[in-house]
Amino acid sequence: MDQNKKAGLFSEFPPITTNEWEEKILEDLKGANYEKRLIWQTPEGLRIRPYYRSEDLESIRHVKTLPNEYPYVRGKRTKGNDWIIREDFEDENPVDANKKALKALKKGVQAIGFNAREITDEIGLKQLLEGVDISEVPVNFLHAKNYLALYRLFIEMLKSRSDFTPAKVKGSLNFDPLGYFLLYGKFYQSARDNFDEAADLMKLAIEKTPEFKLININGQHYHNAGANIVQELAFSLSQANEYMAALTEKGFTADEIAPRIQFTFAVGSNYFLEIGKLRAVKMLWAKIVEQYKPNSAESMKMNIHAVTSGWNKSIYDSHVNMLRTTTEVMAAAIGGIDSMTVQPFDSTFKKPDEFSGRIARNQQIVLKNEAWLSKVADAAAGSYYIESITDAIADATWKLFVQMEEAGGFVKAVESGFIKEEIEKTCQKRDMEIAMRKQVFVGVNQYPNLQERMLNKIEPTAKLSDLGGLRPYRGVQVFEALRMSVENHETKGFSIPKVYLFTYGNLAMRKARATFATNFFGCAGYQIQEAPAIKNIEDGIEKALESKAEIIVFCSSDEEYTEMITAAKAIKEKA
Repeated sequence: MDQNKKAGLFSEFPPITTNEWEEKILEDLKGANYEKRLIWQTPEGLRIRPYYRSEDLESIRHVKTLPNEYPYVRGKRTKGNDWIIREDFEDENPVDANKKALKALKKGVQAIGFNAREITDEIGLKQLLEGVDISEVPVNFLHAKNYLALYRLFIEMLKSRSDFTPAKVKGSLNFDPLGYFLLYGKFYQSARDNFDEAADLMKLAIEKTPEFKLININGQHYHNAGANIVQELAFSLSQANEYMAALTEKGFTADEIAPRIQFTFAVGSNYFLEIGKLRAVKMLWAKIVEQYKPNSAESMKMNIHAVTSGWNKSIYDSHVNMLRTTTEVMAAAIGGIDSMTVQPFDSTFKKPDEFSGRIARNQQIVLKNEAWLSKVADAAAGSYYIESITDAIADATWKLFVQMEEAGGFVKAVESGFIKEEIEKTCQKRDMEIAMRKQVFVGVNQYPNLQERMLNKIEPTAKLSDLGGLRPYRGVQVFEALRMSVENHETKGFSIPKVYLFTYGNLAMRKARATFATNFFGCAGYQIQEAPAIKNIEDGIEKALESKAEIIVFCSSDEEYTEMITAAKAIKEKA
């Protein structure tokens, strides 16, 4: 028994060195380019190797830390990983929003977000929060026209409630004048007025609701505008640092400011990199706050709310969005977040209904209570791959953050157009990859549902083109616009163009090329008709002409295409 313990796992296999692995890889590549075949260059410029080993962790300092230890890569929980399930309600009518929230709270939701745009008096606020146990349920206010006035109303309302215990009231205001400046190119009033408002909020919160988050860094704006992970983190951290610096100048300490800042990050489909992103940003935030000399280590712990990505969602084949959001919830949970909102799968084209809302809610509930992702603190710790990409993301992000600070900070970066220009460079590359179908979006630029029609199902939404600064968009919207133009053509009484697949010869090659053509033309919503079995070329020509298709695609092997030249000529002459 003792001998078995000492032997360890797989002791019967001889140890293999990295050099031996590399030699074997080169042998198997048979002269192919190692860099091109096996190294993945990410949009962030990270160089991802085909494998990682324990020796790769030797120079990474955070690997030796425990959960709830500086620099908090491993989070702030030592037991379990229990995040808060949050659902946001966009209804502007407070009574309607309240009814939906109370219903959701009975079905597993633990925190709620309200659209507070129309809440301007005590009556509206009471209607919004009627029946909500403020001491148990974190309440988050979004889209308010005046956050200071709203917060004062909230404080006054709390005083009249029996469940009001200041230390227990949790939630957040989505107060982010710098985020507004980023999107619209201007402040609510002026930079000075907005930072004065932040100071007034801070004074009230310190006294009245010490656990309430006041400032939200809307990092999802960068993600949903097409930024890569390094840009998303660096710009968010620079934005947060601007608040830290401005409020410090107004006399507040790091211990008063940092705990009242919440970060909202969108989580995309790049599973492992998203896990690394969330782990890396916690380390960098601790590093930044440390420079402000807080007295409490708690001040260096990041507050993260995660939302599912908007950039990668589609209108067509929208049920695939459920698969995307499931991946995103898993990445967020393993990456270590405090709370999360899952956007319903149909939110890209309409107001979510009860079914889509229930699915979104249950995705988190299932992953928490059935997959048990909430049971292990930092399950990613020790993974050679994840620890390595965490360190690589942190290093690249810090370099960009320092570059921005040396150039004058966040406001200067927005004013000069630096942030917008850097994101646009990334978007150009990503858009080209989507157009070339190197980046696949199932149901849109690959494997489309040819029978699907969406034009009449889309509900009008706010025009993002009205924004004066950063422009959120979805990666596949150009493909969707192309397909909708075809649908619109059909609604005017015209027929949808038909594509006839003239398949001939080698079964494997003709099937492969027919599949390619189906996906290629299917992305535009064209009708696809594959040729029936034919006896010979002449029979195939006859069938192709009978189809009366606007487009004929010849699908065969390279060698057999020479036989089809006569068919192409004949069809062209007779069509």
